[in-house]
Amino acid sequence: VCTKSPQSLSRLSKIQKAIGEIDFPPAGTNEDFMTNHYPMIIDNKRIDTDKYREIRSPYDNRTLGTVPVATSKEIDLAVSVASSALISKTFPTHERATILDRLASALVKHHENFAQSISDEAAKPIATARVEAARAVETVQFSAAVARTLSGDLINMEASSVGEGKTGFVKRVPIGVVGAITPFNFPLNLVCHKVAPAIAAGCPIILKPASSTPLTALLLGEILTTECGLPPGWFNIVTCSGETAGRLVEHDDVAMITFTGSPEVGWGIRAQAPKKKISLELGNNSPVIIEPDIEIASVAAKICLAAFSYSGQTCISTQRLYVHDEIAEKFIDALIAKTLSLVVGDPANLETNLSSLIDNGETERVMSWINEATGTGAKLVCGGTVTDGIINPTILTKVTDNMKVSCNEVFGPVVGIATYSDYEEALKRSNESNYGLQAAVFTNDLNKAMKAAETLNYGGIMINEVPTWRADHMPYGGVRNSGNTREGPAYAIKEMTEERLIVIQS
Repeated sequence: VCTKSPQSLSRLSKIQKAIGEIDFPPAGTNEDFMTNHYPMIIDNKRIDTDKYREIRSPYDNRTLGTVPVATSKEIDLAVSVASSALISKTFPTHERATILDRLASALVKHHENFAQSISDEAAKPIATARVEAARAVETVQFSAAVARTLSGDLINMEASSVGEGKTGFVKRVPIGVVGAITPFNFPLNLVCHKVAPAIAAGCPIILKPASSTPLTALLLGEILTTECGLPPGWFNIVTCSGETAGRLVEHDDVAMITFTGSPEVGWGIRAQAPKKKISLELGNNSPVIIEPDIEIASVAAKICLAAFSYSGQTCISTQRLYVHDEIAEKFIDALIAKTLSLVVGDPANLETNLSSLIDNGETERVMSWINEATGTGAKLVCGGTVTDGIINPTILTKVTDNMKVSCNEVFGPVVGIATYSDYEEALKRSNESNYGLQAAVFTNDLNKAMKAAETLNYGGIMINEVPTWRADHMPYGGVRNSGNTREGPAYAIKEMTEERLIVIQS
């Protein structure tokens, strides 16, 4: 997500002001958790297995810790305790909301711990990681607010002749045990986008965090279970492989799977459990149309940040630019100038804008896509090289819509530029994609803005804002290959509840 927008920086400054000059101790009270080994959390207990896996920094490959490798046995145990928690019905709404309030306060208290954990295991620049940690506070606060206000509807049964003498109402009830599978790129906030709504909805949750970034989620679980008073069974974390997570997907006692990740995996989950509620938030290749009536310097600055923040490893990273012929040369020059000012290097450095991709395989893939594009007619005007294992921010011009850097999701620090002369053509090309998460148009023409809102087939349309922008309470999700749900606490909580009709004969 665009992490240096004025809104994000304002949120961060408020959090930092609340934190003050606290000297952050290691979070958690469990003795094992204070070492470099991080057990799973099931039923508020620390669970180990015979096999362990090292978690390493993508930047310098140093070992950050070890986690147990869960098997189907641990998944079955987590589902069992979660099911028991649900059956007990001893966790009323006001208590759920209060615990979420405590979690929000704990996230403020341990802000730097979380930011450092995110930065270490995801190679996210520390300034960006601090913004993510601050955003998670609001995600939890929104969830607590919705928990307190969620309600059903009164039905006028007497609107029908057969309904005379009857009173009807609909209440929202928890859907059941929720299984959550989260990606590496936002190891705290995207976890909170699933865990906090589940708690608010009254659904016990089993989390399978990304295999490369589980430590931040385990820190969250430690704080929820030791500092916030979450009852046993309501939040369980299993550190298993993607293959083993199939057991969570297919388990008869798991009512819903909420997944954020690649389309290939997401739709595979949907096929594996066709009778289950499956909520998918998947990928994108965000297009941006730039009309000639804009202020070039300010838009170029926004695009630079949106394309290269966290090395483009976000599903709404700005990837495809359609720039009007009239301003193309000046805009490209402005974008190159901004891009050359970015700092590439150690994520622990406060000045760093880009660092390593999540693993070497991703670096090799992205570079192969860049080389494929330049080999088939694209022009490399910035970057396209690797320094100390890090891909420098890359700008390609003369990009065609069939190149991988345009038609697929790059998930790397690459932006491709094509030009156009006809606005209708730009809208059409933007829509020619298998994805449909968020898109954007920069124009001062209200008619063109409204035309884009009506024409672009995406879950979200940004006008004079980058598609990489997101507020955590808004409905967020896509169409086509980008998924089938809307996240944001109020919308996720509705997904995690079902409507139950009650009719009373007077």
